[in-house]
Amino acid sequence: MITWRKISQNLSNKERIIVGWLILIAAVSLVVSAAAFYYHYTKSVPIAGGDYTEGIVGQPLYVNPVLAAGNDADADLCALIYSGLFKYDADGKIVPDLVESYEVSDDKLAYIMHLKKDIKWHDGEPFTAEDVLFTVQAIQDPAFKSPLRQSWQGVGVEMVDDSTIRFLLQSPYAFFLNNLSIGILPKHIWETIAPGNYPLAEYNLRPVGTGPYKFINFEKDGEGNILSYELRANENYYSDQPYISNFNLSFYYDEDSIIEAYNNKQIFGMSYVSPSKIAEIKSKRSSDIHSINIPRYFAAFFNQQKSKVLANREVRKALSMAVDRQALIREVLFGEGKEIYSPIPPGAFGFTDDVKKFSFDIEKANKTLDDDGWKKGDDGFRKKDNQALEFKLTTTDWPDLIQTAELLKKEWEAIGAKVEYEALPVADIQQNFIRPREYEALLFGQMLGIDPDPFAFWHSSQTRDPGMNLALYSNPDVDKILEKTRQEMDPAGRLDYYKKFQQTIADDVPATFLYSPNYLYVTSKKVQGVSINSMTTPDKRFSGVAKWYVKTKRVKK
Repeated sequence: MITWRKISQNLSNKERIIVGWLILIAAVSLVVSAAAFYYHYTKSVPIAGGDYTEGIVGQPLYVNPVLAAGNDADADLCALIYSGLFKYDADGKIVPDLVESYEVSDDKLAYIMHLKKDIKWHDGEPFTAEDVLFTVQAIQDPAFKSPLRQSWQGVGVEMVDDSTIRFLLQSPYAFFLNNLSIGILPKHIWETIAPGNYPLAEYNLRPVGTGPYKFINFEKDGEGNILSYELRANENYYSDQPYISNFNLSFYYDEDSIIEAYNNKQIFGMSYVSPSKIAEIKSKRSSDIHSINIPRYFAAFFNQQKSKVLANREVRKALSMAVDRQALIREVLFGEGKEIYSPIPPGAFGFTDDVKKFSFDIEKANKTLDDDGWKKGDDGFRKKDNQALEFKLTTTDWPDLIQTAELLKKEWEAIGAKVEYEALPVADIQQNFIRPREYEALLFGQMLGIDPDPFAFWHSSQTRDPGMNLALYSNPDVDKILEKTRQEMDPAGRLDYYKKFQQTIADDVPATFLYSPNYLYVTSKKVQGVSINSMTTPDKRFSGVAKWYVKTKRVKK
């Protein structure tokens, strides 16, 4: 019998090496061929299991959809724990969630919702129309102090039976389904808590919902700050069962801390990263940076009631023409944004580029001021009839807005406007400047819907708190357009109104519209299935969270 030893004895050293290499190559080829065969005839599919931890800047206060508006940490948790009658899909469109089907009356004043049956709260209690009725009435009751109350005024709600609820409107409202995306509270838990005690209730931090994930525990430090939330997949979820078993959120004080945690692999996702901070991510190759369209914009809003200078339309025109929006997008957003000239940004329904644009042109800006009688002095700043061309710009202390304010100051002073700016914490801005409208110019952002309703931002009835008409803008023609837009159920009809609205606003120049930034959301490649094209608010990134996964297996094709 011929053996390898006998053959080897008849081979030279060189021949033995060559034969050895040939055998190794053959073995490797066999393994590669087997692997190729395996991968060709199988496919990877997600399976349940695994953990995911995401970092968020901020602190939870009220994980309660009735109270959560305005706090991103609360809104994120609510999106995972609670469900609404409707939700937003990956394209930012409103779709049914707790609702099985619905009808709208011919006069568009009655909405009848048929709820899905056999849905359980996280504590095992049944979900019914009573919970919907209770939630809406809590929002409408001034004693509960819900920030959502204004959008529910004048809406009647009645329970038809355990699985049917009816909403009655006083006039047609094209955007009403958006109202129904709020999370629903469990009546059996909250009905025993007095309205005055709502903010103090333990269920604000130990929530019970019907959403894809349920609350397990939270961790605090010695000073009472919440460090993390532990959530677990809801085994009784009425829709697609979430793949990821344990979903955790960790909370940080600032963006630098969250990036450090991500670089150290303490977390595997970041709720938002500023464009200027992307370069600080060490593991870009193992990260997915999701650049998401979101219907928000930033502008310098001019309070003409506080500044005589800014009440002059020619001044406002010149200020707009002095702004190099492309430079702002390049230097502040690192290319992650779009320039805008009206209050409906690109990507939102109804956007039109057919508006008057006072675009970047220093020569025209200077000529506009010259022609209007504003003369430059030896110091380079302008005056007219002893009135100095000067004002203060107020903004928040977010790095992007500070940098924007610095560039605006430089550009406006280049045409002779003396500008002072101040950057303050957002809570200070909200309480002491926006609510009492105590500012001359305000650099701030506004968030719309994919199918936007600009009423709260530009109707003259919204010039005072809690309205968000930051320019204190008043134009009867725009008021009529916005009122008709709300009642126009036909999308084609709304398009016409949106166009007229944008054209009028652009011509009146109540603000210098700057840019619409993309939302940068970072996740490790460890988590897959994340698909978000457009969203209305940051918490809506979790709309498809049940389809995210970190574990896979291969099955036959």
